[in-house]
Amino acid sequence: MPANKFNAYTDYGIGIGLRVPHYDHILSEKPTVDWFEIISETFMVDGGRPLEVLDRILAQYKVVQHGVSLYLGSTDFPNREHLKKLKALTKRTKTPWISDHLCWGSVDGTVSHDLLPMPYTLAAAKHVAANIRYARDYLELPLAVENVSSYTEFHASEMTEWEFLSEVVERADCGILLDVNNIYVSSKNHSFDPYDYLNNLPHHRVAQMHVAGHTKFEKYILDTHDHPVLDPVWKMYAHATKLCGVTATLLEWDDKIPSFQEVHDEALKANAYIAEARAAQAAAGRARPLGAPRR
Repeated sequence: MPANKFNAYTDYGIGIGLRVPHYDHILSEKPTVDWFEIISETFMVDGGRPLEVLDRILAQYKVVQHGVSLYLGSTDFPNREHLKKLKALTKRTKTPWISDHLCWGSVDGTVSHDLLPMPYTLAAAKHVAANIRYARDYLELPLAVENVSSYTEFHASEMTEWEFLSEVVERADCGILLDVNNIYVSSKNHSFDPYDYLNNLPHHRVAQMHVAGHTKFEKYILDTHDHPVLDPVWKMYAHATKLCGVTATLLEWDDKIPSFQEVHDEALKANAYIAEARAAQAAAGRARPLGAPRR
């Protein structure tokens, strides 16, 4: 996509994650949903029930792929066999873009199964940008990277997380999957202003947003995805929508999953904030579309 079109998927609306407890309800009731996000790795298999369900979903709904194990920040290039399976799945789903996390998680072929934060250095930014370009060129699809929630920091860091994210996506010429809840979680764990983060991103590169619930403990906040979105996160989402434009938004709910209707109702709360952003744009009478780069 052109550099100013990373948030072009404004017509995708509000999505939710496709999760096992909801399979039967979705297939039998056929609820109205703008789109489903799937975890790519769940369906990177040769056959069986996952692909059977996926094919039935694809017959009725838009699907967008989101990954958890490309490990774009690891020292090696992304695993070629993994990319091969991932590309085969994109051909099946016809996903318009693909996303994964700005993190590392493997060393010399040993996988941690964790989304580990990067050291925020120029050398790391150059390296991960090269990995993103490598994966994007192989997959032949627009690629967006997600900011992770973090619980530790590197002393070697030379810049803030948002400066690092900006450096990476500009060098890689890719999009951002802006996880608003992850920003909030990290801001509390590392004592920074989350609005500084939101205000200083390349807003035109935000291709998608995530919102989710988190859990507060005595000394830290954990990104748990196990209950509704908290008010401070919705407030940040409202601000982000005004900055970045009306962008495809997904509610994550991955543990203690309630009924499909409860999850979907929670996701649809985003529409009120989108309406506010559109109203603000109309009131200001700006010629610049929401999310377009400032010059």
